[in-house]
Amino acid sequence: MNYPALIIEAVSAVLCLVLVRFMMKPYRVTGESRYLGLPVGFALLGFSYIFAIATVYFESFPLVEEIKWLRLFTEAYAFVFIAVTYFFSKKPAKNSRLLWNSLYAGLVLTAVFLYLLLVEPPTYGLPDYRIANRDILLFNIVCIVYISVFTLRNHFLRPDPETMLVPFGYLLLGFSQYSLLILSMGSNLVAFAGASFLRVLGLLIFVWVSYNSFYVSRKQPREEGVVDEKAIP
Repeated sequence: MNYPALIIEAVSAVLCLVLVRFMMKPYRVTGESRYLGLPVGFALLGFSYIFAIATVYFESFPLVEEIKWLRLFTEAYAFVFIAVTYFFSKKPAKNSRLLWNSLYAGLVLTAVFLYLLLVEPPTYGLPDYRIANRDILLFNIVCIVYISVFTLRNHFLRPDPETMLVPFGYLLLGFSQYSLLILSMGSNLVAFAGASFLRVLGLLIFVWVSYNSFYVSRKQPREEGVVDEKAIP
């Protein structure tokens, strides 16, 4: 059993679940669906790490190949949700709510299709996992580059010491995905160590920023239904 991978995936999953707890505050305060993107995205990311734990721990489990595919697509969904959340963050609330509802419906339908694809491999057939893994890693990197540029631009337009590390955290996740891409091309201990370290460090930055922002905002009295936009990473 690959114990280092098991530990890294478990730590990553816990960090994502902690992030979800902090990031749910804006939605609980306002009830606006546009604030669901980040917690949903990091929840999906956490589930992808839980699926990864299952593939490592239950190596001989009959459905381990299907779980690998679920991990792959869940991680991609996570970065899509996060990217779309930032894209809609500057849109009017009414328009973004309509777009979010459409997006949720489309993603749910896609998820159902992928589930049917995975549980019926003899009927539909599956592409080569290694090739799909590389393609999705590239897709994840594109999403993360967009998120990094978006958050970096926001920081330059509205400097805030509380969230200045957010773009750096996303860049670390991007470099982690790039290291995994290198790892997918052949066994490479340095790539594995780099991917693991960069991912955990990036998630730790998000936990620190979220805790700092929402803990401070809790200390300050606010009107009911009002959220400090700068407190959202």
